[in-house]
Amino acid sequence: MTTLTVTSRGQVTFRKEVLQHLGIKPGEKIELDLLPDGRCGLKAARPQGTIAGFVGLLAGRTNKVATIEEITAAAAEGWVGKE
Repeated sequence: MTTLTVTSRGQVTFRKEVLQHLGIKPGEKIELDLLPDGRCGLKAARPQGTIAGFVGLLAGRTNKVATIEEITAAAAEGWVGKE
């Protein structure tokens, strides 16, 4: 068990090995779930993907522009790596 010290401002510093165990890098966020009996759960906050974040993800990575028919055909085939 790791023991942390709370500063007068109510802050704690996590040890490097704790952050590595959680998979947290500098600048990332942590989720804290308050549980019964004064306990809590701690985990790395992973951003949830949104369609807005997905749109334009591959923009500028290819010169080919697919037609709606090509997109539909690829989706129907389940895209198994065919070009």
